[in-house]
Amino acid sequence: MTEYLAVDGGTIAYEVAGTGPLIVLAHGMGDSRAAYRAVIPPLVAAGHRVAAVDLRGCGESGTDWPDWSRTAVAGDLLAVIRHLGGPAVLVGHSFSGGAATIAAAREPSLITALVELAPFTRKQSIRLGDLRVKRFRRGMLRLLGAGVFGSLPLWRSYLDVAYPGVKPAHWAERLGRIDSLLREPGRMKALQSMGRSAPADAGAQLGNVRCPVLVVMGTLDPDWADPRAEGSAVVDALPSGLGRLEMIEGAGHYPHDQFPDRVVSLVLAFLRPDAARA
Repeated sequence: MTEYLAVDGGTIAYEVAGTGPLIVLAHGMGDSRAAYRAVIPPLVAAGHRVAAVDLRGCGESGTDWPDWSRTAVAGDLLAVIRHLGGPAVLVGHSFSGGAATIAAAREPSLITALVELAPFTRKQSIRLGDLRVKRFRRGMLRLLGAGVFGSLPLWRSYLDVAYPGVKPAHWAERLGRIDSLLREPGRMKALQSMGRSAPADAGAQLGNVRCPVLVVMGTLDPDWADPRAEGSAVVDALPSGLGRLEMIEGAGHYPHDQFPDRVVSLVLAFLRPDAARA
């Protein structure tokens, strides 16, 4: 059941399931909380209260916002955690991986651990050699085209590359939901605005994070020529000993949707009280 929280500037939609320690799930741009549909039941079954959030402009959240930065989204996520009686483990995918970093640095008392899935958390640069990687070249051209032109067909084409190999069983339903949402007024604008927001604000906060961090990357993620190098760079920018990188073989930019069982297993192992966090 959808619930709504009024925050400064608009309304954030979310849903909650289960009881126990709180985990908050935040999706990437152009998406909705439905991206986590496959990981919510096993997290609940493992004894967690799970809140899946629609980012500003996405899903069922409001569309009229003055700011689309990761810093602004971090404020929304912190507001939801406060409202639900945190602290919480905060899971962020792609764009919201950067927002989760900022949230943890700003209010360490509210965030007990971070999970960053294919996160855009650092300032990005493209080297000439990167363009020789076909997977990266195909993904980048489609991603840039969708952002510049507000093209739904190009976004769908990007998603086809971002889910390499076998698609999830609910693929047609997933694409239909994304298509329907992005046709609503203001939703494509949100995607474009987030795409134009550089992750420098998140990168500047990596050194200020104080909680353990799990970074999960797919080996076939088209958003980077070398996903392992990007994940390692995020871990290296954190205070020593806080971060851990896990790679999922064959996964693209949406490991939690392609390989939900693997992601849940990694998250639950990371959150065990006796887990070695680094």
